[in-house]
Amino acid sequence: MTFPAIPDDAPFSGEQRAWLAGFMAGLNSRLVEAEATSAASVARPRLSILFGTQTGNAEQVAQEAAAAARAQGFDPEVMGLDDVDMPRLAAMERVIVATSTYGEGEMPDNAHLFWQALSAPDAPRLEAVGYAVLALGDSAYDGFCQAGKLIDTRLEQLGARRLASRLDCDVDYERACAGWIASTLPQFPRPKGAEAPLAPVAAASTAPARAEWSRRNPYPACLAVSRRLSGSESAKDIRHYEFDLTGSGLTYEAGDALGVMPLNDPVLVKALLARLGAAWEQPAPSGDRPLGEALLRHYEIRTPSRELIAAIEARAGDDQLTHVLRHGDREALDAWLWGRDVLDLVDLNPALSFDLAEFLGWLRPLQHRAYSISSSPLAHEGSVHLTIAAVRWQREGRQHGGVCSTHLADRLAEGGQAGIFMSPNKAFRPPTDPAVPMIMVGPGTGIAPFRGFLHHRKAQGAEGRNWLFFGDQHQASDFIYADELAEMSRDGVLTRLDLAFSRDQAEKIYVQTRMRENGRDLFAWLEEGAHVYICGDASRMAKDVEQALHDVIVVHGGLSAEAAADYVARLRREKRYQRDVY
Repeated sequence: MTFPAIPDDAPFSGEQRAWLAGFMAGLNSRLVEAEATSAASVARPRLSILFGTQTGNAEQVAQEAAAAARAQGFDPEVMGLDDVDMPRLAAMERVIVATSTYGEGEMPDNAHLFWQALSAPDAPRLEAVGYAVLALGDSAYDGFCQAGKLIDTRLEQLGARRLASRLDCDVDYERACAGWIASTLPQFPRPKGAEAPLAPVAAASTAPARAEWSRRNPYPACLAVSRRLSGSESAKDIRHYEFDLTGSGLTYEAGDALGVMPLNDPVLVKALLARLGAAWEQPAPSGDRPLGEALLRHYEIRTPSRELIAAIEARAGDDQLTHVLRHGDREALDAWLWGRDVLDLVDLNPALSFDLAEFLGWLRPLQHRAYSISSSPLAHEGSVHLTIAAVRWQREGRQHGGVCSTHLADRLAEGGQAGIFMSPNKAFRPPTDPAVPMIMVGPGTGIAPFRGFLHHRKAQGAEGRNWLFFGDQHQASDFIYADELAEMSRDGVLTRLDLAFSRDQAEKIYVQTRMRENGRDLFAWLEEGAHVYICGDASRMAKDVEQALHDVIVVHGGLSAEAAADYVARLRREKRYQRDVY
């Protein structure tokens, strides 16, 4: 459709005719553009890809789904779950949800607000929405893929149409996700006029380029520095590590994590081989490597898998294991398993023998360990730093240890190599505005990302105020990075430092104690726009700190408990409350 030309006999002067001709030409141009846009919108139907993530994996999967969707003629939009309110969700016609599960079946941090709204009694009906859910999880934990299962069920309850079956992925998720995406995208309906296959849209310009180095292909980095931070009298062995990135092409931002590929303890491998009646050099059942090398590099022998636990229970005749497993009491099972590794389980009945191929089938693949980066690329060019506590314990007369923490502390010397890769965490970043205040709560090794934040702000010359709550057991032996923090305090980079050393007095004092003691100032900082960050143990510390934050808001904000919860929800929504917990 176009507007007609001006008739020759129309009563207009030459100047008027020229003006009208130009005006109508502009209208016609806009009309053609609008029609083209309308045709394009029909040809490329919108697909909303929503992600819930704790460490960035689900976001990467969402971006890969978007690239595949574009190649199939869709117009994908990728968003974090907390960026989607219910009216916006109800207006979406085609939705893919890719979400991880955090902890024991909880929603990841960037999906809390979305789930609260979706599960609320007044959530809207969603009959217009067609959806599919891709869930990432770890079968070693209770509540495997629970976040994805909950969202999938709730969407169906609200009338949304499930267009493809949910896929629940374990730690080796890449290939399964790619297959699911390829088979699921054709299930999404196209509007009339777009049913025919469309010319593929190049995906190269749509998905962020993946780094050459990844979980599947880690970079062999040289360990340049390995230094103990905790004192000789400390009950802990906390260390500072620096990996050389020269020539790797690896980049990161303050707040990201580093994946480290560990090796199992050779002592444990040899003990397990002896128990199985096998030799290091004999071929693994797969035939592609010696059995000892396979157990050293490729199998998880520290944490027993569910399959191994079930197989041992069925064969060992251990009454206690049978009782806790068959009664379905997860807490009792966790308590029974605490500190036990694969060798402990096979030793429950020394008379048991195993078929090697079957036994290896019960083991999970050895996975990387992710650690919060404790450096800033602005201040530490060409290197990446970690702050890690070596985990060790005795059980029934045998030394046990964390897989990666003791690999780095005890078996990887300076100059040695470890496979590493970057794990971006866009949901945990210092404020983009260098003038915005920061409140950081990071006891123990939870200080790691905040060391990076402070170095980042120092290199920026940022004027924003910075407040750190740090603590551990004893100031004399556990005050890690004390000299650096003192220097930053003198330089004005660290505005406030509140310390809590729990064992230096009769009454235990924790970081949440200091938060409450300084509640008036803390709330004032919040009212002035401060961002709040928490890093460290998720099971107790993070929950206690969040409760202290609520208490401070109630007491010093004069709010009810419900209003304080709304206040914290607003902080989350504004990306002013961020956590890196594990």
